[in-house]
Amino acid sequence: MGSSARDLAAATPATRDKYIDLLRVASLGTVVLGHWLMAAVSVDDDGRVAVGNLLAVQPRLQLLTWLLQVMPVFFFVGGFSHALSYRSLRRGAERAGTEGEGEGALYAVFLRARLQRLLRPTMVFIGVWGSAALLLQLAGASGGLLDVSLRLVAQPLWFIGIYLAMVAFTPPLLRLHERWGWGAFGGLVAAAGCVDVLRFGFDVPYVGFLNFAFVWLAVHQLGFLRADGRLRRPYVLAGAGLGGAVLLVACGPYPLSMVGMPGERISNMAPPTFALLCHGLWLVGGVELLRPAAGRWLRGPRVWRGVVAANGVSMTAFLWHLTAMLGVYGVLLGLGVRLPEPATGEWWAQVPVRGVVAGVVTAGLVAVFRSFERPSAAKGARGASGGGRVVAAVGVVLCLFGVLGLSLVGFGGMLDGRTAVLVAVRVTAPVAVAMTLVGWLLVERTGRT
Repeated sequence: MGSSARDLAAATPATRDKYIDLLRVASLGTVVLGHWLMAAVSVDDDGRVAVGNLLAVQPRLQLLTWLLQVMPVFFFVGGFSHALSYRSLRRGAERAGTEGEGEGALYAVFLRARLQRLLRPTMVFIGVWGSAALLLQLAGASGGLLDVSLRLVAQPLWFIGIYLAMVAFTPPLLRLHERWGWGAFGGLVAAAGCVDVLRFGFDVPYVGFLNFAFVWLAVHQLGFLRADGRLRRPYVLAGAGLGGAVLLVACGPYPLSMVGMPGERISNMAPPTFALLCHGLWLVGGVELLRPAAGRWLRGPRVWRGVVAANGVSMTAFLWHLTAMLGVYGVLLGLGVRLPEPATGEWWAQVPVRGVVAGVVTAGLVAVFRSFERPSAAKGARGASGGGRVVAAVGVVLCLFGVLGLSLVGFGGMLDGRTAVLVAVRVTAPVAVAMTLVGWLLVERTGRT
């Protein structure tokens, strides 16, 4: 990977926005470190293993989520990248004289090009954990940390589902952006606000789930504005977002934590709230304010090579980081090491050691699975029919509901019919896996020449 990263870094065009690549790596890295820190594994007097949340044990630490809940930054970066990618394909089709084949062909190729590095490592992750869960159940293995792990390792897949939706909505929302600019973003913000008014003011059931689209797509739309150089006053965005979030949390029904907390009646994350949208605005404005200083730092060849190398394996590391963390705890329990009570002095003393070991294990897993994150050679849109857009859209929808369902139900009880509620529909792990697999195959097929 070092040689490849060096070659890619050396071949980087002068026009590339290196800061966007740094934000992608930094946001995923922050999520990984946050998960490792927040996991509070304990063993009760009966020997039962539980995985709690450090923020629930120490509520005063919830204020840290206003800095560490950085998923909005990743989705903002996604909007920037998707805008450039789709426009590049569109220009390529115009130069090749294939633009007459229609938006359907271009849409299918765009989906496949953008989702290769996302879905291929995800399908491998699902295949490995799904097979392991099935074999463990057939062997009668259960209890302890194993049951907890089979449920927890699938939870980060919610992010994959949301990102799939962003990719799927890019072409129509980009057209809205090109026509209305800030007005398209404002429409999504207004829609997110209306959802919260209906949810909290009038107790309308299920309406809150619409903000999985409106909140995250609004942040994604900021990436379009960034691609066009229209985020000229990031301090206004940061100030308005931070002020809005503070006001909503202080005076409204919104909790302090910007991540989900166990047992809370209202979560800012599931479904997303208008307070989380304000938090996203403040983060995007904040990272834009840091851009000049970061740009100077990225001029160093070694720094840029490191960013390129990390970008090449970032999704693989994200998918497997909880596996590594739970594996470390499993080894400790297997060796009979006593786990201290979370948030005690002894527990904090072990945090750096557990983090380093989890990092080493994650690096090993990345070495094994990183090849699946490398995209195959890009192909043109010639030969894809207009109907490919419909098939590709169906594939994305199946993947979306499959990975979201799996993030809720987990890999445990593959043969038991265990269910979880996705919006208002019950899903099982086998059905979720099947939906994801079929959807991925459809996306792969329709995007090929």
